[in-house]
Amino acid sequence: MHRHGYKGRKFGRETDQRLALTRGLMCSLVKYQSITTTLARAKEIRRSTEKLITMARKGGLANRRLIIARLNDLEAATLLVDVIAPQIKRDSGYLRIERAGFRRGDNAEMGTISFVDDIDLEAMSKKPAEESKKAEKPAKAEKKPAAKAAKKEDK
Repeated sequence: MHRHGYKGRKFGRETDQRLALTRGLMCSLVKYQSITTTLARAKEIRRSTEKLITMARKGGLANRRLIIARLNDLEAATLLVDVIAPQIKRDSGYLRIERAGFRRGDNAEMGTISFVDDIDLEAMSKKPAEESKKAEKPAKAEKKPAAKAAKKEDK
């Protein structure tokens, strides 16, 4: 028996457990910009996370909904689309994996996965402040009373 054509790592888990694990790791990576996990897990989530980042950079409602569905976390998806994706300046290779030694208990090889570009999370808090300034502009004077007066004069 050979393993040709099988993509992805199984991690010794069933499908639903494996999907939950990768979703959790991807959400943590988006929220904290860097996580330390086993090297095999880091290599596996890099594949799917880079695809999500590419979708976020393209923008659009359909891509936003796909990202929300894949991450299953609205906060992480919003952070990825609105804050992280606009700050990325490269076409691909958004993430880096660095080896981080071996885990003490079972000697598993560890790795740190992080964004290559520097991400400023404060950019999200700056945007709403700018939008609120735009909303505070005074509204135009209403012309309805003048229109009613003109109608009364016609009668």
